[in-house]
This record gives sequence, C-alpha cells and structure tokens, in this order.
Amino acid sequence: MSISLSSLILLPIWISMAQIQQGGPDEKEKTTALKDLLSRIDLDELMKKDEPPLDFPDTLEGFEYAFNEKGQLRHIKTGEPFVFNYREDLHRWNQKRYEALGEIITKYVYELLEKDCNLKKISIPVDATESEPKSFIFMSEDALTNPQKLMVLIHGSGVVRAGQWARRLIINEDLDSGTQIPFIKRAMDEGYGVIVLNPNENYIEVEKPKIHVQSSSDSSDEPAEKRERKDKVSKETKKRRDFYEKYRNPQREKEMMQLYIRENGSPEEHAVYVWDHFIAQSAAENVFFVAHSYGGLAFVELMIQREADVKSKVTAVALTDSVHNVWHQEAGKTIREWMRENCCNWVSSSEPLDTSVESMLPDCPRVSAASTSVGHGSLPGGMTCIFVPEGSGL
Repeated sequence: MSISLSSLILLPIWISMAQIQQGGPDEKEKTTALKDLLSRIDLDELMKKDEPPLDFPDTLEGFEYAFNEKGQLRHIKTGEPFVFNYREDLHRWNQKRYEALGEIITKYVYELLEKDCNLKKISIPVDATESEPKSFIFMSEDALTNPQKLMVLIHGSGVVRAGQWARRLIINEDLDSGTQIPFIKRAMDEGYGVIVLNPNENYIEVEKPKIHVQSSSDSSDEPAEKRERKDKVSKETKKRRDFYEKYRNPQREKEMMQLYIRENGSPEEHAVYVWDHFIAQSAAENVFFVAHSYGGLAFVELMIQREADVKSKVTAVALTDSVHNVWHQEAGKTIREWMRENCCNWVSSSEPLDTSVESMLPDCPRVSAASTSVGHGSLPGGMTCIFVPEGSGL
C-alpha cells in the first residue's frame, strides 16, 4: 500500500481531530478551528515546499558569475547569460536567488562609482548621529566647487539604487544599458560636476524584537491542577500550529521592521534634502537634471517646494518616461510654463528619435526615444542633447 506525501503530512492533524471530537463543547471548538486550518491548506503548494535552503552566496564569484570586458554578466564556466529558472517549479526560490544576486549587483555598482568614476560616497543626513539610520549619495570631487556646470542624476522607483537605471538591464543586457556610468563619465569628460541621488534608500531594516508574553497562569489563583491542564492544552495547540507553519512556510524568514532615515523617508523628501544641503550650495551657475520615471515626479515635487531656487539655478531637465503629473501634484501655472521652456520628456515610442509625441498634460514637450524599452530603464541616445553649451537650454 502506498501512502502519499500529503497524507503523511496531514496524518498528525487528522489524528488530533479524531481525538478532539470525542471531547465536550470546548473540544468541538478546537475541531472547528482545525477544520478551518485544513481547508486553507493548498496541497499543490504544500507538495512544492521541499525547496532548497534560501541560503545564497554573497559575492559574484560565489554565484559563479562575472562581468566580461563588454560589461555583460556571464557564467564563469559556461559563458552563458544569467538563468532565472535555475530550478524548475521553484519560482519562490528562483526569485529569492535573483534578489540575492541583485543585492550583490548593487554593491558592485557602488564600487564602480567610486573606483571607475572617482565619485565620493557622502553620508546623509549630514548631521546624523552615530546610532541613527543613514543613507548616502555620490558626488564628484568638484560637485560643489565647479563654477560652471553640475549634472544631477535621479533614477526611478523600485529596487534600483544610486548609479542604476534598471537592475534587469544590468543582469540581462550590460552595465552600459542598466547603469548611469556612461552618463557620469560623459559628463565628467565634458567638464561637469556630478551628483548621483539615491532616492530609494529610505530606511534600514532590522529584525523585530521578540515579544515574550507572560503566561497568565503565573499570576493566577487557579488550582495547580487546572493550570497544568490549561498549559498542556496550550502547548499541544502551539505544537500543532508550529507543525502546520513548518509546511506552510518551511523557511520562515525573519520578521523585519523599517527604521526610516530622517528627512529622507521618500524619494521626494530625498530630492529636497539633497537640493537644500548640496545642490543649492554648489557654485555652478548652470545645473542640469537627468531624471528617469519616478525621478521625474521627484523633480516636479522639488520644483513645487523650491520653485524660485530651482528656477535660479537649473538650466535644463532631461526626463525619460517620467511619471510626473502636474495636475495630481498641483504644480502651479508658473511651474508649468517653466517646464515647457526648460524640460523635455523622452518617452517609449517606435517613432524616429525626437519625433514629437502628443500629450494631454500642459507641462513639457514629449518626444520619442526611438525605443519601446525606455520604461524599463534603457535611455535614449538622443538624450545626449542634455550635454549642451554653458548657459543654453534644451
């Protein structure tokens, strides 16, 4: 006689139910609870829980991957691109593996910003105490002292961090497609100071402290025999719950809590903070922004909060697939007029590069990026017009 894995897994619960059903009203309540528990068990999912440990390498070498001379991520032994479905029918495990690799990629790009681009990592808030949560940005040596030109880069939302446009493109295409490094190097070659924002680094995660609940029996006046009986039932209930949890979530991850970074708890707050403490203090007569996706929304919010200051320092803004909305963000008429003259939004389109694209919003011109993948972080070659002579607009 063959017994299925699911039967073996559920057998202890069935036995418990049979035993409980022989009791009184209290036991029947437990039976109802256990039946409800069983109804919520997805046997198909349960059969997939025999997955490898969520324990991944913390280096590219550990993953057996490396970036080649073209900036492409390739397997060290086979030379093949990254494979997401490393293990069949284990989507959760494959996703966790991808995320672990992504964290390594983030650190790798940080290293490139410092070593290859010669940028400095600057901690924020600038007056942070040693114990409070911190974030950081990157700046060139002359970012605050360059008297002529300053380039500010803002990426979009999601998992990307400073120096990245799109993690997916870094892993599946190459570093030039997915990072801001080509823009940074071009800007520095043409005499710009550079500031790289880090708008998604809004908090740090720490493990939640475990709360120890004191047993009510400790201070109870109940007879010892009754307390012992209640404790026994409680322990058995916990044992059954833990048994179920083991199969519902076999690799239970730590419960984490978020500690937000002061004055940098959102991309919008971050943009304003960096403006106040760095960009506004810079010597550059002409400041240029390159903002992708949600970065465009963060720039518009910056304009709303610092309109006069932004107008006095910013010469031109290149947006790519910006998700800003002047109506929802309640940008005033003077801001909309300034954006029409000083901003341009390159959007996903199969039309030839720089072809005008209609828009329902009365803010800035929209033109084709000659690409349908801009929204995923690929930036249009035509956007290099941001590198303009000193004092010029777009």
